[in-house]
Amino acid sequence: MTVRVLLVEDDPVQRRLTEALLRRFEYDVALAEDGEGAVRVLDGPDGAGIGLIVLDLVMPGLDGMGVLTRLKERGSAVPVIVQTAQGSIDAVVSAMRAGATDFVVKPVGPERLQVSIKNALAQSALAGEVKRLTKTATGALTLADLSSQSPRMQTALKLADKAAASDIPVLLEGESGVGKELIARAIRGAGTRAGKPFVAVNCGAIPANLVESILFGHEKGSFTGANERQVGKFVEADGGTLFLDEIGELPMDAQVKLLRALQDGEIDPVGAKKPVKADFRLISASNRDLMEAVRAGRFREDLFYRLHIFPITVPPLRERMEDVPDLVRRFVARFAAEEAKRVRSVSADAMRLVTGYRWPGNVRQLENAMFRAVVLADTDEIGVAELPQIAAQVPGFEALAVPRPEPAQHAPTEGLVLIDSPAIAPTAMPATGLLPLVGADGHVRPMESLESEAIRFAIDHYRGRMTEVARRLNIGRSTLYRKLKDLGLEADVDEAVAGE
Repeated sequence: MTVRVLLVEDDPVQRRLTEALLRRFEYDVALAEDGEGAVRVLDGPDGAGIGLIVLDLVMPGLDGMGVLTRLKERGSAVPVIVQTAQGSIDAVVSAMRAGATDFVVKPVGPERLQVSIKNALAQSALAGEVKRLTKTATGALTLADLSSQSPRMQTALKLADKAAASDIPVLLEGESGVGKELIARAIRGAGTRAGKPFVAVNCGAIPANLVESILFGHEKGSFTGANERQVGKFVEADGGTLFLDEIGELPMDAQVKLLRALQDGEIDPVGAKKPVKADFRLISASNRDLMEAVRAGRFREDLFYRLHIFPITVPPLRERMEDVPDLVRRFVARFAAEEAKRVRSVSADAMRLVTGYRWPGNVRQLENAMFRAVVLADTDEIGVAELPQIAAQVPGFEALAVPRPEPAQHAPTEGLVLIDSPAIAPTAMPATGLLPLVGADGHVRPMESLESEAIRFAIDHYRGRMTEVARRLNIGRSTLYRKLKDLGLEADVDEAVAGE
């Protein structure tokens, strides 16, 4: 469930090398040998799952510039990294103007490619989230802005799109935190009442003695404390959409008045001498089984059937886990920008963790977890260590939830450094965990030798998880790979990882 990258490259050798790099970075890879092949992949059943394109510029037939032009004509938001052996300034400028996100020169190094991909994905996620938030705030959000890889969620969105074409009352059913209000706003934005008022009311948050006054309004002096006239939420939504969340919490008296408002288009303000006309489109939502409430006598049966004309069930997040990676990247991009943190990505281990958790609080819980992770992050990548509360509940990650023990107080050992071991599902401590500072010749060992041994220890200790190794050594992953090359450790590391 990682990012799916489309690699478009006509040179078979370069294609194999770049594919190996992408898989080494733990991305899923789709291949195309030319521009026409890339278009076929994007138009095919798997096209919607492509999160990034690595595109060669110089190809026979439809070249890279032609593919960029096609993508621009379609309004595609998929980030594109262009690579070519001809790194001229004119080529760079042309590619960027055509919509490329970044530009690399072949043969591209692993560090350069990985940094480019991270930046492109983070930039794309942030741009998409800003666009959605802006549309939500301005009332322009539509169902086209709510994408999903889940068949169940896609079914719900298709139903919502059909409902948007009319003023039929809609009942959104689903657990708390699944995004029912967001869908209600998208229905408004895709319908004939787009741009008109959208009034949202949480029926469960209104005191019972104020429900009628808040919803239907009241006249001045109609009861103690009514010092001025209030029009109510129905009149506020006149011409637009009224969204009643947790509608099952309405008291019986308010249910009667709501039924009349739906049947006759009239409301009765408290203390008014005559009813008031109100033109509104009603979208209601409930996280409870309203039919069960009808059987229990807590909800009017006639009102239930009036609301249940067009029900849409929004699946919980645990039943649409295909959407978790995209939601995670969106939330991380937004919170990193809001908190001024340089967090650009989520490690493969952390992504496996969040896709293995059940998320009882649904999208709202995931959003809050990512907010906390961004605040905790000390590097440019969120790892399992930033999600301790989730890790404690997922098999295989529980060790991360154990608080780091205080270091034992030992008498100083001459010529030795104790390598502390954090609680992170480690392998058994190699050797004794002691790094000798003095060599066999009685002299202090060279820094290069100490650094090499420390890196070897960390790679073995964290079982070849290079992101975690870099995090615990407090260096960037690109710096770690450079040190491996400088110290001649690349072959040893590949062998150790392959043996896992």
